[in-house]
Amino acid sequence: MNISVLNILFFLIFISLNTLQVSAGGMIVPAPPAIKASSYVVMDFHSGNVLVEHNTEQKLAPASLTKIMTVYVAAYELASGKITLEDAVLISEKAWRTQGSRMFIEVNKRVKLDDLLHGVIIQSGNDASVALAEYISGTEEAFADLMNKHAERLGMTNTHFVNSTGLPDPEHYTTASDLAKLSQALIRDYPEVYELHKIKEFTFNKIKQHNRNNLLWRDSSVDGIKTGHTEAAGYCLVVSSVRDGMRLISVVMGADGMEARAKASQALLSYAYRFYETHKLYSTGDLVTNVKVWKADRDNLNLSVNQDIYITVYRGQYDKLESVIEVGAEIVAPVSQGEQKGVLNVRLVDKNIVRVPLLAMESVPTGGIIKRLKDDILLLFD
Repeated sequence: MNISVLNILFFLIFISLNTLQVSAGGMIVPAPPAIKASSYVVMDFHSGNVLVEHNTEQKLAPASLTKIMTVYVAAYELASGKITLEDAVLISEKAWRTQGSRMFIEVNKRVKLDDLLHGVIIQSGNDASVALAEYISGTEEAFADLMNKHAERLGMTNTHFVNSTGLPDPEHYTTASDLAKLSQALIRDYPEVYELHKIKEFTFNKIKQHNRNNLLWRDSSVDGIKTGHTEAAGYCLVVSSVRDGMRLISVVMGADGMEARAKASQALLSYAYRFYETHKLYSTGDLVTNVKVWKADRDNLNLSVNQDIYITVYRGQYDKLESVIEVGAEIVAPVSQGEQKGVLNVRLVDKNIVRVPLLAMESVPTGGIIKRLKDDILLLFD
């Protein structure tokens, strides 16, 4: 075999090793698709596990992806009862004059808040966003402050908003990671409002406009979320879809065009669905284990989790998961309901992938004097 053939073989082996990933359980999977975009991420909605990522902490202009937070704040205010969908919102001149994508509301007219919400979500109306912001907070500047407070609460540590629309500003930025967190919160906290994101068209003032998320027409599993584009931001798209009960969120920022952002999102979702699976391990309040309790009016204490526990792993690895429970050397009554008395670890091979507290399912009072004396003796010799 000559040297040139050997060189080619070594090159092919090098390429193969660098385009495959080996999982914790030894499963070999291809590397994620190469996406031409500034930043992108795929996250499982239920587990919060990040499946694909690239420059996810890079601060970028979000363009109209900003409106995901505008909608989140509006949904929060609706849930609190401070505003209603039937409210008639007076349109200011500022809202009417706002440039960019528009719902075509008219100055000094009153528009039902429900229509404005549709205009923001479906038509990506900058005018509707400003009108909604002014109605909720008095001014768009005050609304931006509210947006930042919600961002902080949701753990969006690399985000700062200065407007409700996403129009360019040097101090208006976010990251793919933060947008994934925000999208997860919108779907989780306000599912009724999130339902609006799958509507394909909306007519207002006798003008019919289509949802700019063209994946709603191409992929029946897609039900949101938002497109965005400015010269500074490039073409952006946040998508969520559900297949066989597994919901994913993908964020693509800084793609080259509308078709590029759509194809990138499809490629990322297809990869994640092909090679990963999500399982629900426990529901809130499920009995996980029971343990010995000393000096009590009973012998055992039931322990549970206070949240739904999901896990996302490579396909075929679910059976390799192992639950390891940590409990203190001795648990002595009294015990209050909800008190942490252990930890649940879920391991895959040698890697710990979930660690959550185990809480007492019920209060356990101190036992009688005979029971306490008996346990004192047993503990002495244990």
